[in-house]
Amino acid sequence: MKKETITERQKELLSLIYDYVKTTGYPPAFGEMREGLDVSSNQSVIDLLEKLKKKGLIRREEVGVRSIVILPLGCEILNKPPLVSFLGTISAGTPIESIEIDGEWQSMPSHDEKLKKLKDEVFLLKISGDSMVNAGINDGAIVLVKTQKEFVSGDIVYAQIGDSATVKRFISEDKPPFLYLKPENPNYSIIHFTEDVLLKGKIISIIKNGRWWPLH
Repeated sequence: MKKETITERQKELLSLIYDYVKTTGYPPAFGEMREGLDVSSNQSVIDLLEKLKKKGLIRREEVGVRSIVILPLGCEILNKPPLVSFLGTISAGTPIESIEIDGEWQSMPSHDEKLKKLKDEVFLLKISGDSMVNAGINDGAIVLVKTQKEFVSGDIVYAQIGDSATVKRFISEDKPPFLYLKPENPNYSIIHFTEDVLLKGKIISIIKNGRWWPLH
């Protein structure tokens, strides 16, 4: 997308959202966007948000305005570092209740080519537990997750198990137990696949000392 395909008004709102997130840690509400754009109607804001969404610059859930996420292309339009949503703490031990923390963000350096080139949806998770230590993912680590629908055996994945979630290695074999989630710590047992298991993303990198590091 060329920058001239976005109107000045759309860019004004996009910039307003970006600056608000970076300053406060969460997206603006309708009132703040109305004030920033100097309009009196929520509908005016909604129309602009829908146009930004259709152009692939933001993601917005229907549940509320606070769920706005600026996608990598939106940051590229603004010539600003990508903002990656921090969904919260995920278990790398036994599955725990998934905690989604709206409004916690981290700004990635603009010179980070790995993230700039990544056009898919990404988010950060903080790891709680030690079941993946042999893969280099320690308790308290921050990992970068790419949302996707297809996985291959050996991928380290973010898995939803009912109302719980965990990070494990996905294994697919032609012998029992066929499909399962494998910890990278012998003190933990494998998790067999059931209809409650849903793979939601692939762990593609780990952040250590402000740098991206590959998994092993």
